[in-house]
Amino acid sequence: MIAVVGARNASSLGTRMARSLARDLGAAGFTVVSGLARGVDTAAHLASLETGTIAVLAGGCDVIYPSQNTDLAQNIARKGLILSEQPMQRTPQARDFPKRNRIIAGLAQAVIVVEAAGRSGSLITARDALDLGREVMAVPGHPFDARAFGCNALIRDGAVLVRNAEDVIAALPPMPSAATGGASAAAPPAPEVSKPAASGRKETVTEKLTQLSALTQALAGVPTPPPEKRSLKETAALHQMILAGLGPSPTASDQLMRDLELTPQAFTPALTELELEGKISRIPGGLLTRRNRGDKSG
Repeated sequence: MIAVVGARNASSLGTRMARSLARDLGAAGFTVVSGLARGVDTAAHLASLETGTIAVLAGGCDVIYPSQNTDLAQNIARKGLILSEQPMQRTPQARDFPKRNRIIAGLAQAVIVVEAAGRSGSLITARDALDLGREVMAVPGHPFDARAFGCNALIRDGAVLVRNAEDVIAALPPMPSAATGGASAAAPPAPEVSKPAASGRKETVTEKLTQLSALTQALAGVPTPPPEKRSLKETAALHQMILAGLGPSPTASDQLMRDLELTPQAFTPALTELELEGKISRIPGGLLTRRNRGDKSG
């Protein structure tokens, strides 16, 4: 699954880009996930309706917002999936949309932001994706266009620059051969996420189904990582351990986690904290570098 999100007041170029990405990714075997909002979300759902699309709602599954997407939602329900953690007949509130965004990020192997202002829900989805260890990608835009500010900032900070579906596919691990057919042909591997999710659960035929089972636990109210509390001393020691394992040359994040014998529940939040503190930089492809004190780039 690939998430395609962006501005509600998208430009004509933005909606055209969303349609192109969703159509081509669908043809390549990916399911497109989005939030059924106006603009980019609507364009992505329409373009992937025949190949597979999932709409995640902020309210109940029977309360379509915005109302002008009612026909689209009915078509998605027939051909794809309408998904929500809210009860039926629940009208979406402002606080429900960030919660909806984390589900979009959790379902997808990667999140593509097509257009986003400096403070937008799409950037919340991107942050959720980083916290969950997903790939974040963005379509660049003109510096004078406010709708491109968020995307350009993501690219500056290490998101994969996307020009077409080929750029997206090239940045992801290769999909298993479709020769075996069924769900396993479309399930991308994500070992650092699926290993802990599979704990105590019945084995599934694909790692993606394992990820979805973990999401089901989260939606059912099971606390999601990181539940454990760390003291300031323990946090400092963890940060120092990670920094000691990094150098100026890029290091694969999953390899570093294995070398340090850390769990994703401890490793992923610590990376986010170090990135916010400006001590590490993310590089497309799941790579990390340690930033020098005098380095103000990014």
